[in-house]
Amino acid sequence: MKNRLLVALVAFAAMVTVAASVPPTATATETRDFVVSESQFNQMFPNRNGFYTYGGLTTALDAFAAFAGTGNDTIRKQEAAAFLANVNHETGGLVYIVEQNEANYPHYCDWSQPYGCPAGQAAYYGRGPIQLSWNFNYKAAGDYLGIDLLGNPWLVQNDAAVSWKSALWYWMTQSGPGSMTPHDAMVNQRGFGETIRSINGSIECNGGNPGQVQSRVDSYNRFVGILGVPAGGNLYC
Repeated sequence: MKNRLLVALVAFAAMVTVAASVPPTATATETRDFVVSESQFNQMFPNRNGFYTYGGLTTALDAFAAFAGTGNDTIRKQEAAAFLANVNHETGGLVYIVEQNEANYPHYCDWSQPYGCPAGQAAYYGRGPIQLSWNFNYKAAGDYLGIDLLGNPWLVQNDAAVSWKSALWYWMTQSGPGSMTPHDAMVNQRGFGETIRSINGSIECNGGNPGQVQSRVDSYNRFVGILGVPAGGNLYC
């Protein structure tokens, strides 16, 4: 009995030694550093809706390593400021989660798409920081992110991380009415104006709505000031 007990104790000690020597693995909740601190984020959006959490944003960043992570420190901060300035405009300062004009809701279903609108004719209205709309955008964003947003578009208004991811998906992958993604516009120093063109250029740019453009530019100038970097050129479209 004593010999068995001694063997068991030696084996247990060996297990403890091995376990202690194995380095801890990263957890799924760890996020990379963001060039905008939480205090700066709160300064940018003093009246934001509690849904739009800083934690939701930083969690979403893990799906898009190149966002605010490309180029030197100035370029990274300029891109973050540009993204947040457009988000500020789209949501009234991160106040609105969903599109306010409900009369538009049934208009965002393109039945010519083979997958249709399984969540309903009026289910694909603008949601989230970039106000993602249309069934084909929900389908494309969901496919990219590995989430069924076509079948459950309400995730964009109910899950903060998914909401931020939908906005970053557009920023990083879509050129909209422009000729480049907003991400490419900023990291290649094409200017903030090109991000406006890619988001809503067909309506606002080339004299379409100079007041809306100015609103975006004003936010961008304020945000780069908070981050302590120059705005760069080509601010308008």
